[in-house]
Amino acid sequence: MITKNIDYQDGNTLLEGFLAYEDTASAKPAVIVSHDWSGRREFACKAAERIAAMGYVGFALDMYGKGIYGRDGDIEGNGALMSPFATDRALLRQRINAALEAVRNLPQVDASRIAAMGFCFGGMCVLELARSGADVKGVVSIHGIFAPGNVANEAITTKVLCLHGHDDPMVPPEQVLAFEQEMTDAKVDWQVHVYGGTMHAFTNPVANNPDFGTVYRETAANRAYQSIANFLDEIF
Repeated sequence: MITKNIDYQDGNTLLEGFLAYEDTASAKPAVIVSHDWSGRREFACKAAERIAAMGYVGFALDMYGKGIYGRDGDIEGNGALMSPFATDRALLRQRINAALEAVRNLPQVDASRIAAMGFCFGGMCVLELARSGADVKGVVSIHGIFAPGNVANEAITTKVLCLHGHDDPMVPPEQVLAFEQEMTDAKVDWQVHVYGGTMHAFTNPVANNPDFGTVYRETAANRAYQSIANFLDEIF
């Protein structure tokens, strides 16, 4: 497997993505991986490598800027990094679409076959990518935030898969129902898979804060990755 860091731009902001792929003579479908609120750290890069092992190109994007990272368990610091994007969805859409444009231009990538997946804050990001009308084959929100911002949606043309823990305190059942209605009204090909007895951040092995609602659950994580594999096989 080949891995490398890739610099790209959003306006004047320098960003650093992480590229992973198995060497091949032909371009492959790509999956953009959007990180959680702590930034493009090891967890997102390992997810990109896992995507590459499936036979695709994995690209862990950077929402915050080159060299800007949070820390595990730093609720206040990570929240401060995420907040400008959560409150300004236009900025969020601009930033994630910059990553999409960068991936389209990579020689390893079949530009007509790109998807995106994201964890927690990254789930919010890929859903906003869909809401922006981006031309991608599919997006996957993994314990992501469903609530939309105050920016009007464009026509959603991509398929949507959400993998959600029923006991996630950050996405209560009424938010799930509202999201399902939003997608139905927009005539989206959508799925929501809900895992019982499962909280937020269930795919992250270092998540262990039940008071905050973030707990790793191996069974749900394995089921989620199987669903991701099936979804990517379908859309590509």
